[in-house]
Amino acid sequence: MRLLSYNIHKGIGGLDRRYDLNRIVRVIEHENPDLVCLQEVTKHASRTRGDDQPDLLSKSLGLETSLFQMNVHYRKGGYGNLILSRWPFTTRHNISLRHGTRKPRGGQIVVVETPEGLLRMAHCHLGLVDSERKWQANHLLNHSLFHESEGLPTIVVGDCNDWRNRLSSDAFEEYGYTQVTTPPSRFRSFPAFLPTISLDKAFHLGLHIREAMMIRNPMSHRASDHLPLVVDFHLHERHLH
Repeated sequence: MRLLSYNIHKGIGGLDRRYDLNRIVRVIEHENPDLVCLQEVTKHASRTRGDDQPDLLSKSLGLETSLFQMNVHYRKGGYGNLILSRWPFTTRHNISLRHGTRKPRGGQIVVVETPEGLLRMAHCHLGLVDSERKWQANHLLNHSLFHESEGLPTIVVGDCNDWRNRLSSDAFEEYGYTQVTTPPSRFRSFPAFLPTISLDKAFHLGLHIREAMMIRNPMSHRASDHLPLVVDFHLHERHLH
């Protein structure tokens, strides 16, 4: 199974500052993912022509199971997180990860009915300050809605803004999670045109990871200001053979 996590920067290119959602679609399509976790997706925002990006992306990619979470509101429209899936969700939740008076942030928790069994997946876009990220990660992992599906194999992905690479030791290790995106030097994702820091992360509990990689090609270097992260995995060891 393949998961793709991607901060699409509202469909605005990192170098040319041009809005072109089709570039994002082509980058994602090329990887043929089963699960897609996107950050900075707009809905009805003037800057992105009033487009309903969650709907456009779902239809363009042929992934009809979706969950959108609006976190930042403009005078008209706003932006947030989007999950798209080839398979249905048995549960779906959007939770607030806003810390104090800082910019609104959110997390999404779904249980996906995959061909290999149930998968718990959490998707987030974390803050810019170490203490904020540490609080957000702990808040997510301790949330009652996250614990509803305790015991399932789990993956947590998103734009963690964790440029110091502290989140694993600050939060995830304590709960038994393994970081997929390590060493950080192999997972530099920002800025897309010349990536120098690792911001986009994945952590897992009880999965069998086949491969994880940043997608580097001419289109991904232009389409957003982040590179996409792809993780290939199985829920159970028997599927490795």
